[in-house]
Amino acid sequence: MTDAQQRASAKAFAKNWKDRGYEKGDSQIFWVELLTTVFGVTEISQFISFEDQVHLDHTSFIDGYIEKTHVMIEQKSINKSLTAAIRQSDGSILTPFEQAKRYSSELPYSKRPRWIVTSNFRSFYIYDMEKPGGDPEIILLENLEKEYYRLQFLVDEGNTNLQREMEVSIAAGEIVGLLYDALAKQYADSTTERAMKSLNILCVRIVFCLYAEDAGIFGQHGLFHDYLEEFDARKMRKAMIELFRILDTKPEDRDPYLKDDNPQLAAFPYVNGGLFANEDIEIPPFTEEIRDLLLEKASADFDWSEISPTIFGAVFESTLNPETRRSGGMHYTSIENIHKVIDPLFLDDLKNELEEIQQITVQRTKDKKLRDFQTKLANLRWLDPASGSGNFLTETYISIRRLENEVIKELQRGQISFGFDESSPIQVSIDQFYGIEINDFAVTVAKTALWIAESQMMKETEDIVHMNLDFLPLTTNAFIVEGNSLQIDWESVVPKYQVSYIMGNPPFVGYSLQSKEQKKDILSIYVDEKGKPYKTAGKIDYVAGWYFKAAQFMQGTTIRSAFVSTNSITQGEQVAGVWKPLYDRFGIHIDFAHRTFRWDSEANMKAHVHCVIVGFSIAPNPVKRRIYVDGRFKEANNINAYLLDAPDEFICNRSKPLWNVPRMMTGNRPADGGNLIIEKEDYEEFIRKEPQAKPYIKKLVGSSEFINNKERWCLWLVGVTPAELRKMPLVLKRVEACKQDRENSPDAGRRKLAETPTLFREINNPASFILVPQVSSERRRYVPMGFLDCNTISTNLNFIIPEATMYQFAILTSNIHMAWMRAVCGRLEMRYRYSANIVYNNFPWPEPTAQQRQKIEQTAQAILDARALYPDSSLADLYDELTMPPELRKAHRLNDMAVMEAYGFAKGSEPYRNEAACVAELMKLYQKKVEEIENR
Repeated sequence: MTDAQQRASAKAFAKNWKDRGYEKGDSQIFWVELLTTVFGVTEISQFISFEDQVHLDHTSFIDGYIEKTHVMIEQKSINKSLTAAIRQSDGSILTPFEQAKRYSSELPYSKRPRWIVTSNFRSFYIYDMEKPGGDPEIILLENLEKEYYRLQFLVDEGNTNLQREMEVSIAAGEIVGLLYDALAKQYADSTTERAMKSLNILCVRIVFCLYAEDAGIFGQHGLFHDYLEEFDARKMRKAMIELFRILDTKPEDRDPYLKDDNPQLAAFPYVNGGLFANEDIEIPPFTEEIRDLLLEKASADFDWSEISPTIFGAVFESTLNPETRRSGGMHYTSIENIHKVIDPLFLDDLKNELEEIQQITVQRTKDKKLRDFQTKLANLRWLDPASGSGNFLTETYISIRRLENEVIKELQRGQISFGFDESSPIQVSIDQFYGIEINDFAVTVAKTALWIAESQMMKETEDIVHMNLDFLPLTTNAFIVEGNSLQIDWESVVPKYQVSYIMGNPPFVGYSLQSKEQKKDILSIYVDEKGKPYKTAGKIDYVAGWYFKAAQFMQGTTIRSAFVSTNSITQGEQVAGVWKPLYDRFGIHIDFAHRTFRWDSEANMKAHVHCVIVGFSIAPNPVKRRIYVDGRFKEANNINAYLLDAPDEFICNRSKPLWNVPRMMTGNRPADGGNLIIEKEDYEEFIRKEPQAKPYIKKLVGSSEFINNKERWCLWLVGVTPAELRKMPLVLKRVEACKQDRENSPDAGRRKLAETPTLFREINNPASFILVPQVSSERRRYVPMGFLDCNTISTNLNFIIPEATMYQFAILTSNIHMAWMRAVCGRLEMRYRYSANIVYNNFPWPEPTAQQRQKIEQTAQAILDARALYPDSSLADLYDELTMPPELRKAHRLNDMAVMEAYGFAKGSEPYRNEAACVAELMKLYQKKVEEIENR
């Protein structure tokens, strides 16, 4: 349904229900019509339920409940007040909202509403239960045509409030970007370090002032706007300098005549916190464009009080410093993804603990537990050693404060005063949050985001306790330290015995993309007890440095940590390089993990990275370990470094197979500058002009050509005589070009190849071989493999097994080998990246009986026979899960079963209920084999 259609439907609905509506007779019709005609709900009987009985007594019923979106509806007749209390059947006197809240308290925790809507047909009062004590949003039926979107939460299964915050925050970032660009033009030289720092600080100060005037922090709405409006563009620079000085001056230190000379300036409060302390910043002259931008678009036309500090901090920084962020390898984090880290790390446990306290029926005991819980919250400490714009710290602060507000609400029990400290009932503060960040501007943004979050949460507390709390002057400090987290001592930021949790999203930089300084960082961190770098330290991702430092920091503590990482550190050869030192030296274990998922961000420059989240610690794990896949989790006995419920094994890079099987080698690398290769479109013309070359032309296949049945050719001049070569001038021309390409190479090894310009760099052309593509789509159940002969040349983009047998083909193309491959191989984005040294050489082979081997060979042949039934189809067609022929699927299934029998895994046994269990059994076989070799 388009916006225009929804608007028209809303208009018709409002007209139809104008001045009518009776609670008992019309309620259900009203809501059914609203949901179906305005919001397009189709299966209405499954979407909303009416008159659900509440267990208070046998006379209480919920007027309407939408389980999918957690909405409870309390409907009254048209002339009934939605704010007046009325007597209930049990004698209590409750407003419609209080009545609905009482019903809510009787529901299971998972069924409790996020939203409560009270309605009298004329109005909708919307209560967000995430904001206890907050005033309701009110929508009038007569305005529904314009404001129907405000009821979208009725049908949106996602968090529409969060969506609104996100939209506002991104819009705010765009406004800041416009201001930034306009101000940057005014600097004499905006490229100098002083100008850049001044511009960043100026933008942060302006944003704080814009937020403060809209959120009530300055006391008077529009104070910042009204002050600046008095000045034309030429005088605005000086006005800004004077304002910043006043904001950093205590009232008692101000000019006693300021109220007489400039009452508007005198009205601004003292801020403190260091935000306005530096008077050395350079503020450029303002223009009419800047003045209009600031007064109209940024101030008058925009409400900054609605921004999410968690999202806005990242958007703000990305808007002003995109190049710095990109080169630092940092990515911006959505609130949803932040909770994938913090919920299993600590927030779920804290929520469960509070819920248990809330169930206590003895009030005295309950109050004591609540106060103890609040004290516990106030004593926790968090460290983000790659804090960026502070979104992890900010969202954690907001989440913890909301828990504290629940405590305050429980303790208050509707009273005005309840025995808290007279100055404030709040104990949790932003000085419990510590960060390390290399970018000086990001440090400032992070502190500002925390201050904004503190202001917003204080407002939510005020709504609960019905008293004003002083936000200014700032009395708490956000301890965000500027520095290279991999070089500084984390205990210089916060003593480790004070820290409860470490978390964050460290930079994503692959080992091949690291700068010299970043490589130096890793080599200085990944060292053994003697201070010598591990052999694999040069081939691990930059994020690994944070894991190592966190493991060091956690020694002798109960700290738990969780980081977002690129999935490469849990795949292929990096697993042993990253994780083995952490297990061997520090004794870490993984507590929870999110397996690979796509990590999106809220910034305009979105980062689409395939990530994992790993929660780990050294202290004993008090809870069940959990593996999350696609938002759902399963409990695990152990989580290894491949993020599988399997033993802690590290599959190391191995040059020869562990088992007695043929060697796997890389195909032929041309290293010819393309001169020995004949593309499909050139083939016919080349043969026509140079027919004598035909015996020396062979089919050439890389991974793509093999899987997609693409034609490509090459000159394979092995054994050609000089006399024969002289008879083929076009071939000779290509050989000469190959020689020149190699001679001009900066690589000494390639220059040496100029001595043999007729040949590929490698010469592997066995009579027959199995070809295994190095890269294949992750969407395929089986990596397509096949037999080829000496008439085809495989490039170095494939692996080959010379003179391999049907039995070996069957094992390698089985679900057993595929499960192993998926668990331990590397990835290119998400595509499988097969490895001879990791996947093949470590793969545990079965020991079949002669009868089992014969059966396996038969099932392998059946796979090839099934493929042959479709000669016009490529392997990509045959192995697409949508188009895979039934004969081929059946042949693979029979082959899988035959191979499983050879391993001794009975049909339906535990290892084959899922791939993870299968890999766990294979790792046991691997472990046994390694131990046998080591004990020889």
